[in-house]
Amino acid sequence: MSGGILVIVGIIVIVMVHETGHYLAARSVGMKVTEFFFGFGPRLWSTRRGETEYGVKALPLGGYVRIIGMNPLEEVPPEDEGRTYRDKPFWAKSLVVLAGSATHFPLAFLLFYLVVSGIGLPVRTTTVDSVQATLDSGLPTPAAQAGLLPGDTVVSLDGVPTPEWEDLVDAITARPGREVVVGVDRGGQLLDFEVTLASVDDEAGGQRGYLGVAPGARTERAGPVEGLGEAGKSLGNAVVASGRGLWDLVVGVPRLVGAVFGGDADELGPNRPVSPIGLVGFAGDLGAGYALQLVAYVAVFVGVLNVIPLYPLDGGHFAVALYERVRGRPADWRKLMPVAAAVVAFLVIIGLLAIYLDIAHPFNLG
Repeated sequence: MSGGILVIVGIIVIVMVHETGHYLAARSVGMKVTEFFFGFGPRLWSTRRGETEYGVKALPLGGYVRIIGMNPLEEVPPEDEGRTYRDKPFWAKSLVVLAGSATHFPLAFLLFYLVVSGIGLPVRTTTVDSVQATLDSGLPTPAAQAGLLPGDTVVSLDGVPTPEWEDLVDAITARPGREVVVGVDRGGQLLDFEVTLASVDDEAGGQRGYLGVAPGARTERAGPVEGLGEAGKSLGNAVVASGRGLWDLVVGVPRLVGAVFGGDADELGPNRPVSPIGLVGFAGDLGAGYALQLVAYVAVFVGVLNVIPLYPLDGGHFAVALYERVRGRPADWRKLMPVAAAVVAFLVIIGLLAIYLDIAHPFNLG
C-alpha cells in the first residue's frame, strides 16, 4: 500500500476516532446524540440505530456528532430536557468536549509504537547503493573516478572510522577539494582509495566536500520495551513541534498571504500550511513506516489545535463551560459568535491557501 493511500486512510481514522470520543463520552453521561456523520453537506448514505443516525455526507472535510442542547439557540423538546448538553454539570460537559481531542494522543502514541517496534524504519548505511557518474559540470565524480562500486562499504575516511552514514557525510562535507583516503570493505577485502573530493556549493553559500555515492539502507526495529520509550519521545517531540508550528502559522499569516498573492509562493519553502492534498503528495510512495509517522504527526497537530481555548474549538467549549462554572451564570453567546466566526474564517482561509499551494506549488522532494 502506497504512503499516499495510508495517509488518506489515516486521516479518516483520526476524524472518526475523534468523533467517537465525543460520542462515547456523551452517551456515558446521559446526553442524547442524534447524529454521527463523516463529512458535511448532502447525505450520501445513512442508517438509524436507536435514537442516533449514522452516515456519510458528500464533503469529506471532517466529521461531527450532534448532541442536543449544545447549540445554545436550539429548541429542545420537553421530553429531552435533562438529556441536553446545557443541562449537564461542568464535569460532564468537560468530559464530552475534551474527549475528542484526548483521543489524538494515545492514537499517535500507538502509531509511533507500531512503527518503531513493529514495522521498523530504514536507516541509511555506509554501504554504497549507487555511484553517481558525473558532476553537474560533466566531470566524473570522485567516487566514479576512484573506482568505487555499488556494494562497497565505506569503513573509514583518512583512517577515522565511519560506522554510520552521518559520520561519513560529516567527514566528507568538512573536506572540500581535499585529497583523502577512503577505506572500503569490498566483499571482506579491505581496500584504500586515494580520492580528491569535489567542492560544491552548500546551502549557506559556502563550499562542502562531495564524493558522489548514495547510501544503502537497513531496517531497524526497537524492542517491545525500548519501543515504548521511543514512542513516548516521538509523541513529546510531536506535541512541541505542533505548538511551535501553530504559533508560526498564526504570526506568519501576513507573509503567507503576501507570498501567495504577490507571486512569491515558492519562496515559502517548508514554512507553509499543508492540506490533505499536500500530505498525500508528500507521502507519495513512502514506505508504511514513514507514512504512519506522518499520520501520527497529523493526529497530534489536530489534537493540539483543538485544545486551544477559542470557541468553537473543543478547547473553546471547555473554556465556556469553565467560565459558566466560575461565574455561576450562562455565557453571553452574542459575544461568542464573533469569536467563533473569526476562528472559522481563519481556518477556512488557511485551508484554502494550503490547497492552492499544494496544487500550484507542490513540495519538491527531489
